[in-house]
Amino acid sequence: MKMHRFFEILPGALSWLTLFLIIFLSWRLPALVAVFIILFDIYWLLKTVYLSLHLNSSFSEMKRNLKVGWLGKLKEEFPEDWQKIYHLVILPMYKEPYEVVKESFESLIKANYPKEKFIVVLAAEKSSGEEGARTAEKIKNDFGQGFFKFIITSHPYGLPGEIPGKGSNETWAASEAKKEILDELGISYDNVIVSVFDVDTQIFPEYFGRLAYVFLKSENRQRAIYQPIPLFTNNIYRAPALARVISFSSTFWQMMQQSRPERLTSFSSQSIPFRALFEIGFWHTDVVSEDSRIFWQCYLHYRGDFRVEPLFYPVSMDANVAPTFWGTLKNNYLQNRRWAWGCENIPYLLNGFRKDPLIPKIKKLYWSFYAVEGFHSWATNALLIFALGWLPVVLGGSNFNVSLLSYSLPSITKFIVELSMVGVASAAFFSILLLPPRPEPLRWHEYIWYFAQWLLLPLTLIVFGCFPALESQTRMLLGGKWRLGFWPTPKSRESRI
Repeated sequence: MKMHRFFEILPGALSWLTLFLIIFLSWRLPALVAVFIILFDIYWLLKTVYLSLHLNSSFSEMKRNLKVGWLGKLKEEFPEDWQKIYHLVILPMYKEPYEVVKESFESLIKANYPKEKFIVVLAAEKSSGEEGARTAEKIKNDFGQGFFKFIITSHPYGLPGEIPGKGSNETWAASEAKKEILDELGISYDNVIVSVFDVDTQIFPEYFGRLAYVFLKSENRQRAIYQPIPLFTNNIYRAPALARVISFSSTFWQMMQQSRPERLTSFSSQSIPFRALFEIGFWHTDVVSEDSRIFWQCYLHYRGDFRVEPLFYPVSMDANVAPTFWGTLKNNYLQNRRWAWGCENIPYLLNGFRKDPLIPKIKKLYWSFYAVEGFHSWATNALLIFALGWLPVVLGGSNFNVSLLSYSLPSITKFIVELSMVGVASAAFFSILLLPPRPEPLRWHEYIWYFAQWLLLPLTLIVFGCFPALESQTRMLLGGKWRLGFWPTPKSRESRI
C-alpha cells in the first residue's frame, strides 16, 4: 500500500519539481537554464518533425484503407472463418439526447456488414431516469429489429466498490450480454469481438470488415485490442476555433500513435476480443479512465503478452461543443482533465510490475519510462516551450543580463520555435482534409480562417493541455477528497450561440 501511494505521488511530484527547478535555477544558475532551454527547443523541433512524418504516414494509410471494400477481402481471403465472427457492440448511454444516439445507430445500420452478425447492447444508466429510459425505448423501436440481437441494459446506481461511470456500465452490459445471449446461444467467446463505442461514435461503412480482417490476419489475435483512429468531426462546423484546434489535436495525436504501435495504448472507442475481457474479469469498476486501464489490465494479466493493434481506420465522434462559447471552453477543460486523470494508471502499472517477476524486465523498464514520461511531458512541455523560456533573462540578474547568452537567448529560442511551426502547418493542412462534407463547400476566405486558427495552438496546449494535466496529477498527489470522479461529456445537437 505504501508503494502504491508513492507511485501516486510520483507524477505530480516530478512535474512540479521540474517547474520549480526551472524557476529556481533561472535565478541561481541562469546560464545553465538558458543552455537547457535552447537544447530543449532543439529537441522539440526534432520531435515535431518526427511526429509530422508519422502523422503523414498514418493519414496516407488511413486514406488507402477507406477506399478498400473490406467485406469483399474477408470473403476472398477468409471465406469460412469470417462467418464465425460475431460483433458485440456496446454503447454506454447516460442522458444523451435521442438525436445523438440515433445518428450512431444509423451508421451501424448502414454498415457494409451482415447485420445477423451484430449483437448490440444499448447500455443505459438507471440514474438517467425516465429521460434515458424513453431514449433507449425509442432507439429499440426504431432500430432494434435490424440486428441479430438487441438488448437494453440498465446499470444500477451505487453498487458497492463502483465509481459511477462508463467502466462500471460497460462491465454490467458485457456481463448481461454474456448471460442472456452468448451463454444462452452457446456462442464461443473466441469468435466474439467486443466494440465499445462512446454513444456519439459513428462508424464508416467498412469498419467492421476492416476490424474482422485485421483480427483474422493477426498472430495471437486474442491478445490484442484493436484501435481505430478517433475523428472528432461529427459536429465540427458547430465548434468555435479553439474547440476545433483542441479536437483535431487529439485526433492527430492518436493518428501519430498508430504509426508507433510499440507505444500505442487503448483510447476511447475500441474493439477487444471477448475471450480476453472474460479472462480479466471485464473492466475495472472503480476507475475513471477505463478506456486506457483495460490495456494495462490485459498487459498485467497476460504478463506482457498483450498489445494494441492499430487499425489505421477511423471512427467519427463529436467535438466537445456546448450551446455557448464559454460553456464549450469549460467542457473542453473538464474533458481534458478527465483524460489526464489517466495518470491513475501509473501506480496501477508500476505496482503490478513490482509484484510480477515473470514480466520481462526490458518490458517493465520500457513501459514504466514511457508512461511516466508521457504524463510528465503532457503537464510541462508546452509551458517550458512557450511560457518559461524568458525566465533566465528576467530572473538571472545583472551579471547574466550583460552576457552574450542573455542577449542571444530570446532570438535563438524564437528562431527554433518558428522552425517548429512546420508541424503546425502540417496539422492545418491535414485538418482541412479531414473536414467532413457539408451542404455548401468552404469558400476561399473560410479556408484561410481554418488555417489561421492553428495560431491558437500554443494557447490550447497550455490552457487545455498542461493545466488540466497538472491539476489531475496534483489531485492524485494530494489523494483523498481531491480524487476525480467520472465526468460524462455532455452531447447535444443544439446550435452554438
